[in-house]
Parts: sequence; C-alpha cells; structure tokens
Amino acid sequence: MRLGFVGEDFSYGISLGMPAPQGFAGYQDPSMFQFDPEIKRECIWVGDVYRPSSCLIDRVGPVVKVRSGQKWAVYNTHLNSYESILNEISDPVAVPEVHAVRQTIRNWRFYDQFRTDTDSIIRTPQIGTRTPVLDHDGHSLVAALRTIYEIGDRQALYHAIEDAFPGATVNFTADSGNRFVLQFLQDGLLRPLNQAELSDGTLRYLLLVAALLTSRPPSLLVLNEPETSLHPDLLPALGRLIIRASRETQVWVVSHAPRLVATLEQDGECNSIALNKELGETIIQGQGLLDAPPWQWLISHASQVHRNGGSSKLRSLRECRV
Repeated sequence: MRLGFVGEDFSYGISLGMPAPQGFAGYQDPSMFQFDPEIKRECIWVGDVYRPSSCLIDRVGPVVKVRSGQKWAVYNTHLNSYESILNEISDPVAVPEVHAVRQTIRNWRFYDQFRTDTDSIIRTPQIGTRTPVLDHDGHSLVAALRTIYEIGDRQALYHAIEDAFPGATVNFTADSGNRFVLQFLQDGLLRPLNQAELSDGTLRYLLLVAALLTSRPPSLLVLNEPETSLHPDLLPALGRLIIRASRETQVWVVSHAPRLVATLEQDGECNSIALNKELGETIIQGQGLLDAPPWQWLISHASQVHRNGGSSKLRSLRECRV
C-alpha cells in the first residue's frame, strides 16, 4: 500500500507491505505478528513530484538518511520496521522537515467516530473549558458550541440550527460544578431539551455544526459519511454548512447520500469524484488510462534494477495523488 500527499512546504510518501517470515528477539519461534505491515520506504521531499534531487529525508527499511547539502548523512540505522519516522524522529533542529510534516498531519481533523447512543459520553454534562476545536469523539460538544457562541461566528451558529430546524435555537447553562448543559429550544415543545434527550440525528447534526464552525479552522477537515443517523430533510442544510466551512478550509466528504452530494455539487468550487466497485475493485467513474493523475511514485525498495549492456531499467510505481 502506497500513500502520500503534496503539501505547500513539504511532500510525504510512505510504502507499506507484508514482512518476511522471521523469528523474534533472537528466538527461532515465528512471530505471531506476521500479518502486521512493515514500512518499506518513507520519503520527504520538496515540490509536487518526487525526484532524487528534491528528496530531503529517505528511509529504506531500518535506515534513515538525511540530506546535508549535496551529501547524505545516516541518521538512524535501527529504526523498527513498524515505526514511522514521524513517530520516532522528533528533533526539530537536526531534522526540521520531519517535525514540519508531523505538525501538518496533526493539524488535520477527521470526524467519523461520533457515538450518539443512549450511553454516549456526549449526552453527559462535562466540565466546561474553552474548546475552539471539537474532540474527534465529540465529548466536548457543549463547550465547543459555547466557544463558537463567545469567540466564533455566533450568527452562523444560529443560522445553521435555524436552517435545519426552523424556529429552533440553543442556549447554555452550567450547574454548581461548572458542568455545561445544552438547552435545545424548538417550536411546539413546552420546555427545552438537554443533550441527553435529543434524538441521535439532532445530536449528530449539532456535532457537525461544532466541527464545521470551529473558530480555529484546520488546513484539512475530513467527514466520513456525515449523513449517518440524519433525517434526509437535514441533508440540504448540512450541505450548505459544509459549503460555508469550505471557504476557510479544505473539506473532504465521503458520502453515500445522493441528496447531500447534490447539494454540495451546486457549489462551483466542489470537486466531485464518484467511485464504483467492479468485481471487487474500486474505480473512479469516467477515469481512463490517459487521464489518471500523472504522479510518478517513489521507486520502491522492492523494485528491481535490470541491467542489459550497461543500461539500467527501473520498474517504477505509479499511484494517484492523495
């Protein structure tokens, strides 16, 4: 498996594969972790396309090399095959490129693990503290919404709720222990509902509002199947909220809901990619051999160099840009 991305400052690529059968810690017994993938190659380079001349960090197996001027210096020769350089190398002075790439990835946000069942911690009042970034599991929902109310776009918060639930709004209270409680006020109800009383769909929509209206937008925000548990009538409002958030950050949405996709495609900046599965293979609809992304992937450590009459031929790997 080969993954990578092109960033504004540095680009990163990693190649993973299955390990060769071997013992462990000097013993002849086979390891029980033979199905764990190992890292074959990792590189950090400058520019949109990998070139040997633009490569700054090159890891092949356990050996990590760092470019020093026009030469390479060996930084580590015993890196574990299951550990990434982003985990094991942290010196911002000796290897600032690794530090920069790690910080870039840490600033990305992924939301696909919201639990909204009756036992979810999201439904329990939590001690309030300023929360400009919603936790990946959403347990700081009320504090995140209150932070948007105080230091974010308050009008956008009210509009997002009104767009999905006409006539509804939210309020916040705190008990003697400074635990925040959400009050959801809706036309036709005699009293406000707290987070423990909301339906799964309403609670999930409020979680997405907190994620998308963050007062500290990331460089990349990924939503995986945000339509889960939502009533179909909420999808157009969610689509408009995503479009608004995309003005300040790059938003990736993975969805199976045609109504949500249709709303997103109404925006001229939306780049829609349709996937289809044929005989077990996932393909991009309408993409042929000639219009695939022309990104030359790293030369794999497993690639062979065939020499005939003094010339060499490298078997290169091609992969879509991620």
